[in-house]
Amino acid sequence: MDIYENCQLCPRRCRVNRHENNGFCGAGTEILTAKATLHQWEEPCISYRNGAGTVFFSGCSLHCCYCQNNRISNELFGKKLTTQQLADVFLRLQDMGADNIELVTPTHFVPDIIKSLDIIKHRINIPVIYNSGGYELPETIRLLDGYIDIYMPDIKYFSPEVSARYSNAPDYFQYASSAVLAMIQQTGKNIFNEHGGLVRGVLIRHLVLPTHRHDSMNIIEWISENIPEPLVSIMNQYTPFDFIDDKYSELKRNVTKMEYNSVVRYAENLGINGYTQQKSAVGEKYVPDFDLSGL
Repeated sequence: MDIYENCQLCPRRCRVNRHENNGFCGAGTEILTAKATLHQWEEPCISYRNGAGTVFFSGCSLHCCYCQNNRISNELFGKKLTTQQLADVFLRLQDMGADNIELVTPTHFVPDIIKSLDIIKHRINIPVIYNSGGYELPETIRLLDGYIDIYMPDIKYFSPEVSARYSNAPDYFQYASSAVLAMIQQTGKNIFNEHGGLVRGVLIRHLVLPTHRHDSMNIIEWISENIPEPLVSIMNQYTPFDFIDDKYSELKRNVTKMEYNSVVRYAENLGINGYTQQKSAVGEKYVPDFDLSGL
């Protein structure tokens, strides 16, 4: 069966024949990528020695109005690759000493990513990471069983009103929470190597947004109540880019110290382990230069 003929890879279930038209994600049937590089600034358990071997895919099923990777997620900048060429990219990153292969926003290309990994499965010997916005179907996660070692999903929103406003996805939390549980069921308990690197498991990320610290706390509370020994990264890198529409006036400022610290303290009080982020991580200088390098 050709999944792209009636695409239902993400919760949008737009059923587009991607051989003829692009889906909601912006993608057709050709793999579109914008950069492949050693990424030194992921969480310490991900970029622990030489860095993550990160591959940025173009297009996205969410199209968040504030996306820091707007050039590739919404504007669809990128280079077309075959499955063989993508497999070669993975091997080059491994040869460069990458600690892992990190697939960023890969949902809409899952069938071809699987084909690429099949080509090199006898040669790849580092973990493969699935880094996504969390808006996933459990059925798609099941397709990845045996291919993905580490999942890095966002849980962006708890409130349907907030997710509808910023990502046109009122059902976001419904799907993200189910997907995270499916990921954990697939990978089992987090496993680390002798260097402190995560080699199997789930790392949940959450970006604190301006004016929405209580939504963040609701997410943290859900994690505490539903996931044993969660590993969570609470991010402070929200940047109010100029392209954000004026109708989202509340997003046109940075997160305050009080907002971020209140979410971190809430997580600490609930006994959640993981990572926090310095305020210095904010700014356009931390946005990748999507220059097609490594492709």
